[in-house]
Amino acid sequence: MATHVKRAFKYRFYPTGAQAAELSRTFGCVRKVYNMALAARTEAWARQERVNYNQTSALLTEWKKTGELAYLNEVSSVPLQQALRHLQVAFTNFFGKRAKYPRFKSRKNSRKSAEYTTSAFRFREGKLTLAKMTQPLDIVWSRTLPEGSKPSTVTVSQDAAGRWFVSLLVEDPAIQPLPGNGNAVGIDVGLSHLLTLSTGEKVVNPRHERRDRRKLAKAQRELSRKAKGSNNRAKARRKVAKIHARIADRRRDYLHKLTTRLVRENQTLVIEDLTVRNMVKNRSLARAISDAAWAQFRSMLAYKAAWYGREVIAVDRFFPSSKLCSHCGAIQAKMPLNVRTWTCGRCGTVHDRDVNSANNLLAAGLAVSVCGAGVRPQRESSRTGQSATKQKLPRREP
Repeated sequence: MATHVKRAFKYRFYPTGAQAAELSRTFGCVRKVYNMALAARTEAWARQERVNYNQTSALLTEWKKTGELAYLNEVSSVPLQQALRHLQVAFTNFFGKRAKYPRFKSRKNSRKSAEYTTSAFRFREGKLTLAKMTQPLDIVWSRTLPEGSKPSTVTVSQDAAGRWFVSLLVEDPAIQPLPGNGNAVGIDVGLSHLLTLSTGEKVVNPRHERRDRRKLAKAQRELSRKAKGSNNRAKARRKVAKIHARIADRRRDYLHKLTTRLVRENQTLVIEDLTVRNMVKNRSLARAISDAAWAQFRSMLAYKAAWYGREVIAVDRFFPSSKLCSHCGAIQAKMPLNVRTWTCGRCGTVHDRDVNSANNLLAAGLAVSVCGAGVRPQRESSRTGQSATKQKLPRREP
C-alpha cells in the first residue's frame, strides 16, 4: 500500500462580487464546452467514428476562434480542458460497462463546478489565488492542511443553496495502515436502527430528514405558490435548498464519525451487497431508505478501509441472512418485515432478527475470506438450507 494517500480537503469560502461573476462565467463555459464535446462525439458515434480527447481539444481551439464562442477566451482555459478530460473518463467508463452513456449538463440541475490544475492557481502562505483573479479567495480554514502539502488540483463549486466551496487535493502522510487487531464484525443495515452489529450493538437511526420534515414541507408549499421565473420563486427555491443542505450536512457528518469508528475498531467488516437503487422504488419505504443513506455509508466504509488497511467483504444480496438460524443452520420458509423476533423451529433458539442477520453475514463473510467460498442463495430443499458452496459456514450444535 502506498505510504501517502491523496485526500481532498473541502472548505467554504466567500467570494467578492467580481470573483463570483468570474466563477459563474467559468461554470457556464465549462458546461457549454462539455455539452458541445459530447454532441460532437455523439454525432461521430452515429457515423461509426471515434472521437477521443485530443480531437475534442482541437475542436475547442477552433470553437474559440469563432465569433459566437469567442467568450470562451474570457475564462481560464484549464477548467475547459479538464471538462474534456472528465468527458473522456465518462466515455471510458461507458465502454467499460461501468456506467451509462454520458448525459448533457443542465443549466438548472447540474452541479456547478470547475477544476483547476497547478498551472491555473497559486497557493502561497495559506492563500489561494485562481487564474484570471487578482485577489485570493476568502477561505474559512476550518481545519489545517497537512504540513508542507501542496495542492495538485483545486475544485471550486457552488451548491443549490448558493454556498461556495473549494476542494484541495493533497497528499496526506497522516493516513497510514492501522495495526491489525483481528476483530471482525458483521453489519446489518436497517431502518428502525441504522446498523446492527454482530456484537449485539444497535446504532440508532437519527432520521435527519424527519427532524426537518415540517419545515421542509412548508418551504416547498411556499415555493409551489410562486410564479415561475420570478425573483420570489428563486428566493423560495434557495430556502428549500438550504433545508436540504442542512439535512445532508448532518447526515454526512454522522456517517463520517460512524464509519471511522467501525474501521478503526475492526480488521474485517462484512456487509450485505444491497441494490439501494432498486429498493427505493418501493414507494412505502423510499423516503426512509433515502434518509438512511445506505449507499453513502458503504462508500465511506470502503474508501476508509482502503486507507487504513482494513478489509470490507460484501455478501451476495440473495443470501438469506434474516431467515437463516445462526445457531443450527435451519432456514425459515418466510420472514415478513414486521417480524422482529422469531424462534427457530429446529433448535428453539429465540433470535433478534437484526442481530441474527448480522451474525449470519459475519459467518458468510469469514467463509469467503478464509476459503474463497461463494456466497449464493441457499437451497431451501436441502437438509440444512445451505448450498454446496456454503458448507464452510460455522455451525454450532444446539
